[in-house]
Amino acid sequence: MTGHHAPYAWLPDGVHADVRLEVVDGTFTAITTGTAPQPGDERLDGLVLPGLANGHSHAFHRALRGRTHGGGTFWTWREQMYAVATRLDPDTYRALALAVFAEMALAGYTCVGEFHYLHHDPQGRPYADPNAMGAALVDAAEQAGLRLTLLDTLYLAGGLTAAGHQPLDEVQRRFSDGDVEAWHARVDRLRPTATARIGAAAHSVRAVPADALSALAGAAGTRPVHVHLSEQPAENAAVRAVHGCTPTRLLADAGLLGPRTTAVHATHLTDADVALLGTTGTAACFCPTTERDLADGIGPARRLHEAGSPLTLGSDSQAVVDPFEELCGLEAHERLASGERGRFSPAELVTAASAAGYASLGWDGGRLAVGAPADLVVVRTDSVRTTGARPDQVPYAATAADVDRVLVGGRTVVRDGHHVLGDPARLLREALDRLEEA
Repeated sequence: MTGHHAPYAWLPDGVHADVRLEVVDGTFTAITTGTAPQPGDERLDGLVLPGLANGHSHAFHRALRGRTHGGGTFWTWREQMYAVATRLDPDTYRALALAVFAEMALAGYTCVGEFHYLHHDPQGRPYADPNAMGAALVDAAEQAGLRLTLLDTLYLAGGLTAAGHQPLDEVQRRFSDGDVEAWHARVDRLRPTATARIGAAAHSVRAVPADALSALAGAAGTRPVHVHLSEQPAENAAVRAVHGCTPTRLLADAGLLGPRTTAVHATHLTDADVALLGTTGTAACFCPTTERDLADGIGPARRLHEAGSPLTLGSDSQAVVDPFEELCGLEAHERLASGERGRFSPAELVTAASAAGYASLGWDGGRLAVGAPADLVVVRTDSVRTTGARPDQVPYAATAADVDRVLVGGRTVVRDGHHVLGDPARLLREALDRLEEA
């Protein structure tokens, strides 16, 4: 048994003082409030938060950070992204993902959902191990100390216009298995580990025809399912032209909405879309730093929450890796759109960043509670940013720079603001140099 003692901890019912946490075999076995430390307890100086989930990640997009400022739209940015995708192989993918996942851990993330569609070689041929690229991500997350849900993604078409689905282009060939059956057969070869789980994803209604969406709904079984939804108005227009409905309705008709499903972005929704997502209990993952970086727009987060959709948060394109920036961004975007402050309570924002995110990725965690995985984040309360903030205000005031300690399954991943692997910046530089040489 390992004992930890903290001046403050964010428990499921709010912030408590003088909290002692016992951990056995990576699980919280006792949590006591208003108590003094016992001999041998390790002190956690600051505010202890539950583990924080990154609900939507594309690790390889990290190579594009700082390259979105020359103008253009989401679609012109996509061409830059495709150029990076063509150069990755299992070795360079593992190196880049390790650096990115280490950066996430240093920022306070303990669990990540990787939306994975780089399946095959650049010519679209399977590697000797058809899951070599996915295995690279699993290995990288394990080395970096993160829990991972590999959201293995179905990608069958090159896009959708009023004329229908378009063929895959040369870059997109490596994303596709050809049909749902081949995708399912490959995914079934993946095996979960102690820190990695296998989920499913439909890239979007642009990349997956309606009949394949229905097949995916059955093939996914009990796995969590994620899907990019209505990130751009062009998607809505194309679906309406071809199917006479919204993308949300198309997913509903395919049987894909429900508590196991997360709609990523959910930016451009009708009132009926909001009601559909809410009444089915479909989660919505917002990625505020990416959505503003790519000029996507501001989604109806508060309306979805009130309709019944659990909200989660993700770093998506890695333009920023900072869970506190995402958390505050959700509130800030709501304020800008509504002209009102206090759209979400601190507790609602912390839940979105922790327990709701874990649940959307198929993990029962993100809570400082007996029986939950011993994942936690210690945030300094004495930095230039957090000094003077009440404990329940710290998530608004803090940034990733204030993360002092991170434990995943009771194991230290970050100590004194440093990752146990060393400097993630060095790992990033080495990975990016290898990518440039490719």
